[in-house]
Amino acid sequence: MRRPVIAAAAGALALSLGGLTACGSGSGSDGDKLVVGATPTPAGEVLAYIKENLAKKAGLDLEVKEFTDYVTPNTALQEGSLDANLYQHTPYLDDFNKSKKTDLVPVTDVYLPPMGVYADGGKKLKDVAGLRSGATVAVPNDTTNEGRALQLLASKGVIELKKGAGANATPEDIAANPKKLTIKALEPAQLPRSLKDVDAAVINNNYALDAGLSPKKDAVLLESAKDNPYNNVLAVKKGDEDDPKVKKLAELLTSPEVKKFIEDQYKGSVLPVTGG
Repeated sequence: MRRPVIAAAAGALALSLGGLTACGSGSGSDGDKLVVGATPTPAGEVLAYIKENLAKKAGLDLEVKEFTDYVTPNTALQEGSLDANLYQHTPYLDDFNKSKKTDLVPVTDVYLPPMGVYADGGKKLKDVAGLRSGATVAVPNDTTNEGRALQLLASKGVIELKKGAGANATPEDIAANPKKLTIKALEPAQLPRSLKDVDAAVINNNYALDAGLSPKKDAVLLESAKDNPYNNVLAVKKGDEDDPKVKKLAELLTSPEVKKFIEDQYKGSVLPVTGG
């Protein structure tokens, strides 16, 4: 997988349900051991940092199992082969529970691979408030990410959405459009290439990075990790939220040390929740 701030996030975790692989043999809790499933990056790297630098001092025996699809870590967690997992955001988890009849719950938010608004360098756009009247803004055309993009634009007052418009908002849910923006829905992978043809584009983290864009430096508007429903979460089977080992890992995942690791490692491409 490419540097996936990205693969896991982009956000927002695209609902790719193919490529089901068998989970590793073994079981979940074994004495003091906590077995956690994760995609390789950033989740696997964050957990590896904890295992190598923080777990022993905290009295936590941590085992990390990596997966390259988005289904098996939840299936293995439900079946008891894992004690917890880290790779998904809550909207994905809720949808998975509904469609697969699983019983998984989030424990704590950990980090956000942020979606951002970008403009071609020649347009010299510094802030979304500077969008011209009648500007064209490209957004992803898949349901989850289109709604996420519109919510991001609405968070800065560029547009106003109808009351109750949620994660699956569409352009039809726009209640006010003071700049008379044209919203153009495109395949997510095409969005970076569209920058020369539109005034701005709302781009998922992985496609921005693949195109050589830096979320921290190049985005004129970037999602915040604070209260963000797309933060990736530590998840467990319902009833295990108060397991002392789970609570200990949750504390480490939101510690100043892990916050610094995420900031240093990903340089703004992944935002620690404690960073706001």
